[in-house]
Amino acid sequence: MPSVLVIVFLVEVTARLVNALGAAAINDFLWTAVNHLPISTSQAAAKQRKLQAEYLKVRSELNATSSQDQFAKWAKLRRQHDKLLEQLEATKKSMEASRSSFDRYLTGVRMLLTKAPQYIVPFWYAKEPMFWVPHGWFPYYAEWIISFPRAPLGSVSVASWQLACAGMIALLSDLITGIYGLLFAASKRKEEPLKSKVAASEKKEL
Repeated sequence: MPSVLVIVFLVEVTARLVNALGAAAINDFLWTAVNHLPISTSQAAAKQRKLQAEYLKVRSELNATSSQDQFAKWAKLRRQHDKLLEQLEATKKSMEASRSSFDRYLTGVRMLLTKAPQYIVPFWYAKEPMFWVPHGWFPYYAEWIISFPRAPLGSVSVASWQLACAGMIALLSDLITGIYGLLFAASKRKEEPLKSKVAASEKKEL
């Protein structure tokens, strides 16, 4: 059943990527992307940015205006300042409510795409063999373990395949992270002597 094999593998890869990137980072990226589309939230975000720019401009003018020497101008700017602040707070609350709903929706989608298949697929295909192992390669207890919980004896169950995929993906992820860390540390060590040489030469010139 290659389709189930691929589905389980892709689900585990997706779950690993989500965990590695972080749900909050993914939500922030998608929220930013959505706000560039011609929809209501993007219009509200544009309105908020415009109000914020106007508010900062008026506040700057207000701070630069003397309430004693230029009272009429100061009073006018003060009214504009308070009005813009009120509008800005209202739009901020509206955007926060929209963002909260957006995060809840993404959480549901993420659970549907990652967590739900991790439980539904093994349950649905519990009796189906993913593939068969050659007879006699493993002792009886090993065949029983890899066919657990309900796959035919001598086959690899979907649960065992899922566990193998998760372990392999985690191992590769840790390996890539470790290699990247070593390369980054090596590059930093190479940069330090160069910086010290540059600093020493600058001191000599001074």
